[in-house]
Amino acid sequence: MGEIERTIDTIRIPSSTDHIALVDEFIEEWLRKRRVPEDTIADLAIAITELVTNAIKHGNKKNQAKKVTIRLFLENGEARATIADEGTGFDPGIIPNPVTEENIMKEIGRGIFIVRSLMDDVEFSFPPEGGTRVTITKRL
Repeated sequence: MGEIERTIDTIRIPSSTDHIALVDEFIEEWLRKRRVPEDTIADLAIAITELVTNAIKHGNKKNQAKKVTIRLFLENGEARATIADEGTGFDPGIIPNPVTEENIMKEIGRGIFIVRSLMDDVEFSFPPEGGTRVTITKRL
C-alpha cells in the first residue's frame, strides 16, 4: 500500500477509502487553524469527502498505486479545495440528475449533486497528464 504524503496545504493518499477519516481530520484541522466558521468547515468536509470517495472508486478504480491529491486554499474571502485523481477522466455532463423521478432510487450522481448544493462553485478540469481535477469554492 502506498504512502501518505502531507505538506502544509496538501494531503496525498493511496486510493483506499481507509484513508477518508485521515483526510477529513486534515481538512478540519487546516480550516480551524484559519478560523473558518464551523458550518463552512462542515460543508467543505462533506463535499471533499464525497469527491475523494469518487476519485478513489470511480477515478482511480481503487488502484492503490494511484493517488488522490487534496489541496486547500484560503484567499479573497473564499475557501477552495482541489481534488485530483490519476484516472482516465469522465464527462460530468452525462451524470444523471438524482432528484428526477426516473433517477430517484438510483445512487449514481448523488455525490456530485450534494457537492453542487453545498458549494458556491464546482469546476471540473482534465489536465493533459490525465486524471480529473475538481475545484470547489465556498465563499466565507
